[in-house]
Amino acid sequence: MSGPALHLAVELDGDGSHPAAWRRAAHSPDQLLTPRRVAGLATVAENAGFTLITLDDGVLPPGAAPDPVGRIGAMERAAFVAASTSTIGIAPVVPVTYAEPFHVSSQLASLDHISAGRAGWVVTEEESPEAARVWGRPPVADADARVRESRDGIEVVRSLWDSWEDDAVIRSVATSRYLDRDRLHYIDFTGETYAVKGPAIVPRPPQGQLVVLGRPDQVPAGQLDVALIAGRDPVAIATAAASAGTPRVFAEVEVALDTPDATGAERVADLARYASWTDRGRLRHVGSADGLVAALDGLSRHVDGVRLHPLVLDEDLPLLSRLVLPALSERRLVARPLPGTSLRSTLGLARPANRFAAAAVLEETR
Repeated sequence: MSGPALHLAVELDGDGSHPAAWRRAAHSPDQLLTPRRVAGLATVAENAGFTLITLDDGVLPPGAAPDPVGRIGAMERAAFVAASTSTIGIAPVVPVTYAEPFHVSSQLASLDHISAGRAGWVVTEEESPEAARVWGRPPVADADARVRESRDGIEVVRSLWDSWEDDAVIRSVATSRYLDRDRLHYIDFTGETYAVKGPAIVPRPPQGQLVVLGRPDQVPAGQLDVALIAGRDPVAIATAAASAGTPRVFAEVEVALDTPDATGAERVADLARYASWTDRGRLRHVGSADGLVAALDGLSRHVDGVRLHPLVLDEDLPLLSRLVLPALSERRLVARPLPGTSLRSTLGLARPANRFAAAAVLEETR
């Protein structure tokens, strides 16, 4: 683990983790997809002292369910938030089951440049056959095949981030040279279903490599910086954390806090009239802010961080900001990200050396 500080992330997609969360939202439905809404939530999370925000995504339009989730692309939202924040990390969900890794690499590298080194990447899978039709590709229906696509996609993206060495950009007006071509590299990747030559079209990200988050059952641990683990109780989380095999481990925790107007249980029951709160195998805290503080204190012995999934953002995020994070700070269980610090540095992860530059140095020493 990275030390006594517990890193807190929060998922800011839609109106909350409950599919009917919009029914208790404080805003009118037409405000959900506005820039002001997105920036406002990010600002609250940043001022509260969260380490990271994540933004879920999906290529399919809202369906015929009674409580559909409307959203704008996570990458677009992340880019907007990056320009309106200064310390908090920003990690959009970007599946590579069907998306071209070359384009994913360029988008994420650009996000890291925009945010001055505060970007991350949550890797997930596209499981729905309908998603394949959106991309115009044959369905990847087999679980092992989806893991393969994630594995190859991450390898390509990471290699492309290194295809520009840190000093490849010259910008010399006197010599009219912009690039040192000797410091750009072909990655020459050949996988089971596609090949990529490279190099990238965007310079190496400020962090060298963005922080990559994902589930160990979907992505090989060796490709992750942060494992996102689930478990319905602290014992299950501790067991999963011990076997994650990644530099950092974050537990997934869903929260429904008591408010001045209703208890967490009453709020869950109110929304249950419209839809059930999907069971994703995560630890779920329904109750007081003090109880959540105690629960996070206990989890800090097993994990490096926690990603919170509020029941309803407009109701739970203010309570997390006013009651939970200050209490954790008083116990010295969390530390605020510092201005000018990259997400990797905040998480205690070293900036990785460029693989091509390191290989060249090794070759010279032989």
